[in-house]
Amino acid sequence: MAEKKAEKKPAGDASAKVHKPGKPRNYDLGNGVLRFSRTKMFHKKALYKFVGKKVEAKKKPQKPQVIEKPIGGEKNGGKRFVLVKKRRAYYPTQDRIKARPARKCFSQHKRSIRSSITPGTVLILLAGSHKGKRVVFLKQLYSGLLLVTGPFGINACPLRRISQRYVIATSTKIDVSGVELPKNLNDEYFARKRQKRAKKTEGDIFQTKKESYKVSDERKADQKKVDAQVMAAIKKHPDHKVLLPYLSAMWGLRSSQYPHRMKF
Repeated sequence: MAEKKAEKKPAGDASAKVHKPGKPRNYDLGNGVLRFSRTKMFHKKALYKFVGKKVEAKKKPQKPQVIEKPIGGEKNGGKRFVLVKKRRAYYPTQDRIKARPARKCFSQHKRSIRSSITPGTVLILLAGSHKGKRVVFLKQLYSGLLLVTGPFGINACPLRRISQRYVIATSTKIDVSGVELPKNLNDEYFARKRQKRAKKTEGDIFQTKKESYKVSDERKADQKKVDAQVMAAIKKHPDHKVLLPYLSAMWGLRSSQYPHRMKF
């Protein structure tokens, strides 16, 4: 006979009990101060009734791992002990490959930027060969680095990348919404191309010289194109007469001056 399945009670049945978690009696009133002290909770929980009482631990009945099995035959001993749960007859020679969670590479991380840094913000460089100069922020590249320019005609700072850790954002802003940047201004554009070392041959030890970096004609043309647009945006600024010497001046700290107390 097939067993009958238990009938489920309808959702609206009043007899179905719904578990509602209660609120704790003791809670934090603020600043680590609890509503009731440890002494008060000791009496509220009636813990004094259980002081000194010991309850013997109940031993759970253990299932036998081995059973006695009668064996026929004159020379077989008459009985044998057999495991209740037999061991596996096959063990793999290699461990199973564990499924590991997918990890994103650094190149796939989401790039964030400080709210104070927006296109057109004047930044102060704190590191690199141009540290202390004020530059104009243009856009954020895919790698998260900031694309800035001097412009070159004002403070001799060319188009370059820098991390937002090494800049101070000022309250001075320039409207660069009309500046059209070339599409090739990306991370690959600024990557240095390193040539492979030539194999050592006899007589070449002192003749080979390390080639110094030379600015390409393409970069010079892009620099002039971008700086012409940025300079036009600076001249449209209402305080352009003050802004030009402001960008050309170097920034630095004197004695008893602290950057965390300054407003830029």
